[in-house]
Amino acid sequence: MSRFRGSTWKVSRRLGYSISETGKELKKRPFPPGQHGRRRTKQSDYGLQLAEKQKVRFTYGVSEKQFVKTFNEAAKIAGVHGENFLILLESRLDNVVYRLGLARTRAQARQLVNHGHILVDGKKVDIPSYRMQPGQTVALREKSKDLDIVKDALEAQFNRVDYVSYNAETGVGTFARFPERSEFLQEINEQLIVEFYNR
Repeated sequence: MSRFRGSTWKVSRRLGYSISETGKELKKRPFPPGQHGRRRTKQSDYGLQLAEKQKVRFTYGVSEKQFVKTFNEAAKIAGVHGENFLILLESRLDNVVYRLGLARTRAQARQLVNHGHILVDGKKVDIPSYRMQPGQTVALREKSKDLDIVKDALEAQFNRVDYVSYNAETGVGTFARFPERSEFLQEINEQLIVEFYNR
């Protein structure tokens, strides 16, 4: 499956939104990339909807095909379509590994999963899009606990979100519950994404 291999910093600057959620991309150059980057034109409704969709897609690092598939799955769940969609994305295994602080970025978390370093409920899972359920545990394989990237990530750990917990002594993380919409990506207006696909 193809995935984006370009500069995520350029994407962040083009969208005016920090894909890494750190804000680093926009601190030094808070304007779009390119020779004429300083000039921002007024966006159409379609342009606003597309930009909002791209912000979320690049944040989670999923392909357009996966993105649409998840969007359609969210439509079958009772509740608000846009909120359900974002909660499904937030429940992906690679995202949970990132939220637990075992990786510094979602791309790094995805690689850990792909390479078979992650156990879910004690069993190896190497599918980044695996959907976590409340109560499931995440841990590193015994052979993977000494990986430098994991040690660096844990040492540089930012504040964890409330819907995951991590026991430093046992090295086991838990996906405690599905997140509330107010707990993540607060700058995103998911209704624009719903409008984009329903236009």
